[in-house]
Amino acid sequence: MIRKLPKLLVKPVGRAIADFGMIKAGDKILLAVSGGKDSLSLFHILRHFQVHSPVKFELGVVTIDPQVEGFEPQALDVFFKQFDTPYFFEEFPILEQAKESMKGDSYCSFCARIKRGLMYKVAREQGYNVLALGQHLDDLAESLMMSMCHNGKIQTMKAHYINDDKDLRIIRPMVYVRERQLADFAKIADLPVIADSCPACFSMPTEREYFKQWLLTEEKRLPNLYKNLLSAMKPMLNEVSEND
Repeated sequence: MIRKLPKLLVKPVGRAIADFGMIKAGDKILLAVSGGKDSLSLFHILRHFQVHSPVKFELGVVTIDPQVEGFEPQALDVFFKQFDTPYFFEEFPILEQAKESMKGDSYCSFCARIKRGLMYKVAREQGYNVLALGQHLDDLAESLMMSMCHNGKIQTMKAHYINDDKDLRIIRPMVYVRERQLADFAKIADLPVIADSCPACFSMPTEREYFKQWLLTEEKRLPNLYKNLLSAMKPMLNEVSEND
């Protein structure tokens, strides 16, 4: 059991929550946990804020099982039984569905869209009004570069926004956190990380991986690279006003 979270994680997440007004009193937050280091780390961070924040909220967890060979989520069920947090599990044969329904889209995009729909479904059925996702600053920077280079648009993932149906808010509390910080924490805390088992990801290096390595290489030459990219992205990260 983790007794104390590192300040290097707690402080930037707390600042992001405050900067973007992510958590409001009485919120019921459903955290999407894939089994990766990022979402498992965010689980512990949100539990920390449940205890120490004056803003009281409820927390639940959902895992989407895409039913691909090699994905073994049983460890997550055992892990979450240690806590008093509701845990929901949804199975859906995403790869099989992609073979039948995917038209002119990448498998990764199709998979993400199906998973998001299933998360929304669980949130609505169980009465949650907020969906929390585990993307971090590295993810945002990679998305920015991919959007500019491939689509000619200056855009990235939002830190806080409302879905199209206007019934759920989506938050990414780790937008100020670096991936390497999460990797260090997952190792120290011995989190039950499930390796990515997606056959589509194994088939060829993705564009995201290309930009990840390019940015990390550039960071060696420009130590403030991610800090500067965050400053550039910050005005476009929030879509939720105080009145929403």
